[in-house]
Amino acid sequence: MNMSTGTSASPSPPVAMQCMEIRGGSQAVEESVAVPGLDLWVSSHPHEGDSHGGDVHYISLCGGGVITRLIIADVSGHGERVAEFSSSLRNLMRKNINIKKQTGLVRSLNRQFAAMAQLRRFATAVVATYLATRRQLTVCNAGHPRPFWYRASTGRWEVLERRTEQAGDLPLGIDDEARYHQFTLELGPGDAVLFYTDALTEAADASGRLLGEEGLLTLAQNLAAAAPREFGRALLSAVERHREGRPPDDDTTLLVLHHNAGGPKRLSLREKVDVYAKVFGVKSY
Repeated sequence: MNMSTGTSASPSPPVAMQCMEIRGGSQAVEESVAVPGLDLWVSSHPHEGDSHGGDVHYISLCGGGVITRLIIADVSGHGERVAEFSSSLRNLMRKNINIKKQTGLVRSLNRQFAAMAQLRRFATAVVATYLATRRQLTVCNAGHPRPFWYRASTGRWEVLERRTEQAGDLPLGIDDEARYHQFTLELGPGDAVLFYTDALTEAADASGRLLGEEGLLTLAQNLAAAAPREFGRALLSAVERHREGRPPDDDTTLLVLHHNAGGPKRLSLREKVDVYAKVFGVKSY
């Protein structure tokens, strides 16, 4: 594949996440993050330069450095309700930080959002859980744009979706009793996964032609997938060229996951004490 990222200043080293840490929110951010087995790059920019927007993202790492959880949500509207949802989502991430299965998290997330929204708004979301000991990524999609999966073995990107005939899962807040399905994939060394919000697929050129999922996938095919930061920036630049320099019409969030296939590290005594302090509420996180 071709690399077309242009020149830029030397990037800052990735932030190595600590056990029992949660990062993210609804604010503008661009950063590289490292967790056992994964190198991540996230870029989130609220519409029109606002400090906070309707896109919400979180990354968490469990107490043993084994479970990494990722959430990207696109909430209809902005303002106080989004801030409330962001806070509620962080609390749910905290409660589920050491739980491998994400089914209960998605169910609770839908019910809490439905109670807050009272059918006046909804949110699309994708929730993913990576287990460093198994090199598995489990994904649940609640009406969100479908992620892309780069397979290093083939050198190609593809749409990441369930291999079943089940109907798609509803966005959060539509039905508080809705059931959500999930699927698991085995990640190989050098694989990558792309999560994003619909500002990318709904990017329009001067004639009003939307880029769409197929157009975004085509752009991704022409970019190198080895370095998440460079790939993410190059993809955003390619989308901007499609818009012919016009600003996006919505909040824009992109999260690139690169699988380095590393395992969880052994915790030092100090790190273990820090983890137990957070688990038992002696120290906040």
